[in-house]
Amino acid sequence: MRCSRCGKCCEKTEMLLSEADIKRLINVGYKAENFVVYDKKGYAKLRNAGKYCVFYNAEKQLCKVYKYRPLGCRIYPVIFVEGKGVVVDDLCPSKHTVSTAELQRKGRILRKLLERIDVEAEKRVLHKSIKKA
Repeated sequence: MRCSRCGKCCEKTEMLLSEADIKRLINVGYKAENFVVYDKKGYAKLRNAGKYCVFYNAEKQLCKVYKYRPLGCRIYPVIFVEGKGVVVDDLCPSKHTVSTAELQRKGRILRKLLERIDVEAEKRVLHKSIKKA
């Protein structure tokens, strides 16, 4: 795809993070508490700072961690929508540049990523409930 660098994908993001994403960003010097927020179901998500992801520089229209960005960001605009499955996000102005082959390839990666993220979230919730007991 050809990214227009518009920042739509970074606006009010709800991007899920895997443990590998979190570790990669920690390893390059970021503190998890500054970029991760956990929901009640144990899912890790990118934190927003105002209107955008904490890593998006709106003035320069650049991701501060582009080289180390989460896998979900790398796969975008391919997303999973309940009831529809793997699709190209309608919010992306460059959606028309995603080929069928790219959609299929990124869709396979996305399904594996979401399975991993589900397992990690379940472990967090289980670990939390074990601590309370």
